Amino acid sequence: MKVKDCSAIVTGGASGLGEACVRQLVGAGAKVAIFDFAREKGESLAAELGPKVFFACTDITQDESTQNAMDKSVSALGALHVVINCAGVADSGKAFSKKGPLPLSAFNRVIQINLVGTFNVVRLAVEQMLKNEPNHEGERGVIINTASAAAFDGQVGQPAYSASKAGVVGMTLPLARECGEYGIRVMTIAPGIFQTPMMAGFPEKVREALGKMPVFPQRLGRPEEYAALVEHIIENPMLNGEVIRLDGGLRMAAK
Repeated sequence: MKVKDCSAIVTGGASGLGEACVRQLVGAGAKVAIFDFAREKGESLAAELGPKVFFACTDITQDESTQNAMDKSVSALGALHVVINCAGVADSGKAFSKKGPLPLSAFNRVIQINLVGTFNVVRLAVEQMLKNEPNHEGERGVIINTASAAAFDGQVGQPAYSASKAGVVGMTLPLARECGEYGIRVMTIAPGIFQTPMMAGFPEKVREALGKMPVFPQRLGRPEEYAALVEHIIENPMLNGEVIRLDGGLRMAAK
């Protein structure tokens, strides 16, 4: 599938990895809808990038909000060929700390956004992609989800985050097997430590220490490197049902 011929949705597209994907795809000629809860950032990015970009203020954990955003986006774009799920949170918290047991609501919030929200967008996207005429490879669409290195190397304080991202990893192959019957590929990227707005809030010394954790290159990942992999996945039809770690050989320590 050629990016220049695509209409795509990017969740969490107003900042971080999602924003990098929006810029990459628009630069390659695609039309893109941004799903994000950050209205001001989303509208600003859409205005900057021009008429090929549509913004829909969306809460991906809510059925009605996501369905409305999906319907409006497909109407604006004309079709839906690609979905990139980047929306997520990285809230941390030990199961038990000096404050007592982790509130169940805190654990559930992470699961709802990172895992349930991802699946919510996927299920609605498949419905839309089935309307597409298959290309010469029989392909109707591509879905790319975002996990994390924490799905495999979760640290102390990451039970909710690691569980949510491991869930994204776990549903990759079942979704690919199901959607393969429709000509839709499903892939997952598991990034390591990247330069994102969340990371920008850390002290400089902390960022430097984190940047030394990968084997090579010893630095934080750049959002545009994530976006470059997204573009390659879209255009390489043999990539399906797999999780790609994008982490410079990073293996996270226990703490």
